[in-house]
Formats: sequence, structure tokens, C-alpha cells
Amino acid sequence: MKPPARARNFWQSLAFALAGVRHASRSQRNLRIHITIAVAVVIAGFVLGISRTEWAVVVTLIVLVIGLELLNTAIEALVDLASPEPHSRAKVAKDTAAGAILIAALGSAAAGLIIFLPRLWQILS
Repeated sequence: MKPPARARNFWQSLAFALAGVRHASRSQRNLRIHITIAVAVVIAGFVLGISRTEWAVVVTLIVLVIGLELLNTAIEALVDLASPEPHSRAKVAKDTAAGAILIAALGSAAAGLIIFLPRLWQILS
């Protein structure tokens, strides 16, 4: 097996990064779920007319959750490479990385409720 290529310039670095995103989006069900939710939240933001500040919060949280999901995918790949056989420390590493996503997703959901529920309540009242 030949060693992986090294980026020679910005555009090649960008291509490698996009290849990582593409790989994760094809192989990670949870990433696809987060992306689907993000698209729905963005549509809801346009429909409900959220403020610039609320957009800043929404975009930041979307990027946080998706970024953590990508990081989790990288951690899982490294753990699998370092420890092909099941090991208690490998499990701790994987579970902890997944826990980071869970915390970010729950916090994002709470912020989403704070931003969107009053508008939805107003429409339904």
C-alpha cells in the first residue's frame, strides 16, 4: 500500500477535505440525519423569518454538530486502525466522541426550541 498523498497547495487540501466530507456523508447514517435536520431548520428559519442573531446561532450550531460528527468519524477510523480487535479503551474513545455529538445535538435542539417555538405558537394561536 502506498502512503497517502500530501497536499501541495490550498486547492489540493480543499479537495482532500471535501473527499473526507463525501466519504463521511456516504458512510455515516447519523451525519445524513444531521444534514437532513439542518436543511429542515434552515427552511424553517426562512419560512418563520428568524432574526440575524438567531441565524448566527442556528448556523453556528449546525456547523458545530456536523463538524463534531465528522470528527467522530475520524476518531472511529483511527481507533479501528489502532485497535482492530475490541478493547475497553477503544470503546471509551468511541463512546466519548459520540457523547460529544450527543451533547451538541441536545444543546442545538434546546436552542432550536427557544428560537422556533414562540413563532410556531404564534402561528398556531
